[in-house]
Amino acid sequence: MSKLLVTGGAGFIGSNFVHHVVAHTDHHVTVLDALTYAGNLDSLAGLPEDRVTFVKGDITDAELVDSLFSQVDAVVHYAAESHNDNSLHDPRPFLDTNIIGTYTLLEAARRHDRRLHHISTDEVYGDLELDDPARFTESTPYNPSSPYSSTKAGSDLLVRAWVRSFGVRATISNCSNNYGPYQHVEKFIPRQITNVIRGIRPKLYGAGENVRDWIHADDHSSAVLTILDRGEIGETYLIGADGEKNNKDVVELILELMGEPADAYDHVTDRAGHDLRYAIDSTKLRTELGWAPTYGDFEAGLAATIQWYRDNESWWAPSKDGVEAFYASKGQ
Repeated sequence: MSKLLVTGGAGFIGSNFVHHVVAHTDHHVTVLDALTYAGNLDSLAGLPEDRVTFVKGDITDAELVDSLFSQVDAVVHYAAESHNDNSLHDPRPFLDTNIIGTYTLLEAARRHDRRLHHISTDEVYGDLELDDPARFTESTPYNPSSPYSSTKAGSDLLVRAWVRSFGVRATISNCSNNYGPYQHVEKFIPRQITNVIRGIRPKLYGAGENVRDWIHADDHSSAVLTILDRGEIGETYLIGADGEKNNKDVVELILELMGEPADAYDHVTDRAGHDLRYAIDSTKLRTELGWAPTYGDFEAGLAATIQWYRDNESWWAPSKDGVEAFYASKGQ
């Protein structure tokens, strides 16, 4: 049985990956998570104790990281500060976690010769014009536009340097926007879903023309597991499911699926530096490694996500009021 260490495994995408690994492999998973506001132990509830071990700690803690690396065969690095608005308010935690934390993991991987897969984002490439037919590929130049995306770009470059300079056995994936269970209610899709459940009108930045390329978290998880198993060391793979939708269409689809009028939302001032469009070309991953998404239909995946939030109000309710109070203070 292989032993995996998953950093950030109590967060949204990380916890979905842990559930996926338990369901589809025989691996044992050790989760390392600092349990900041975005981490939630309830996201791991119900998983078998003989398959999943939880360790509370920070990826910048070199002694703890070194100890954990010595006990596992491979590491999947999800831990990150990831909220763009928060990075504009206070960039420092993003530098600490995304840069120093990744450096700490790379040094441990170097010492112990452990396989490492680094999770990144398509936001490192900047954005595309709304009428541009192009999509991001593995050769697209980096052009980050926020403290969040710039620190993720920096962490990607650290991984590449440690592969080339020190022979660390690492791969990188850059993924489009995830949706699905266990996502914090500060994020776009769960915020709108939980607003409707609470009888609050959803909020849409600006005209809602900004485009995101959506992928269900379970599809992201299957892609990461594929790269971990079959990816070529030193390579980068883009993960996407051809799910381009503008924010206006997503909000209106949420309302329709929840039995509300499609126009029952409010426009709020657009956020600073709001990227226009993200779009992923995942040809390399599909052709070289044979991966394909399960949720080819965004509407079906969104309907399943809405049902999860309806069924799991006890999971998201404790943080909902604080999130809405914060956004209200910003007029959003």
